[in-house]
Amino acid sequence: MAIIDLLGTYCIILPLLFFVIAVSFRLLDNSALLFLQKDIMVSSSYVSKKTIRRHIASNPDKVFTGKLKRALIYRSLHKLFIILMISAIITGISCIILG
Repeated sequence: MAIIDLLGTYCIILPLLFFVIAVSFRLLDNSALLFLQKDIMVSSSYVSKKTIRRHIASNPDKVFTGKLKRALIYRSLHKLFIILMISAIITGISCIILG
């Protein structure tokens, strides 16, 4: 019985944990601020990966390109944890239905 209770707690807590981690990585992705600091105008706070990669390839400033590469890593980690959250929600729903 204790294992079932532990599994139920796991099914509820894990998606929430993945969501918090995903939000943290999204907040660390400050690519729009980086562009504004370099006087590059952007139309939204969510700069596309294509735009970031284009500026990485064309900008000679190593510090700036390093920050943009880090922003791309944060964006990829954000997507990964969103996918993990969704899969954990699906797993949690199946635990509740089958449990």
